[in-house]
Amino acid sequence: MEIAYWIVAGLLGVFYLYAGGKKVVQRKEQLAPMMGWVDTVPMRLVRSIGVVEILGAAGLVLPPLTGIAPVLAIVAALGLLVLQVLAAGLHLSRGEVRETGLNVALVVLAGAAAWLATTW
Repeated sequence: MEIAYWIVAGLLGVFYLYAGGKKVVQRKEQLAPMMGWVDTVPMRLVRSIGVVEILGAAGLVLPPLTGIAPVLAIVAALGLLVLQVLAAGLHLSRGEVRETGLNVALVVLAGAAAWLATTW
């Protein structure tokens, strides 16, 4: 189970470091082709979401790796799960049903990470 956690946490960590990093450093014009929703959301919120994603990625990896407060990995996974549920809601409210596939996959992975983090 520990190996399964590290695989799932590693995949989520890489994804959220990349996505969060883009949201933190790129301008709205650069993000818009890949993330159409940034036009309807204040840039401060986009940057905040990026920071949350980066912190979530760190929370999945660092606590279990260091052994310091490993319960934070569960909290991080559940936080990322909630983030993706909210993101799916945003896409659905904009009529972007096709874009929710990635959100559903990330919800499943975050749920699996939360469950796997409780097993060891």
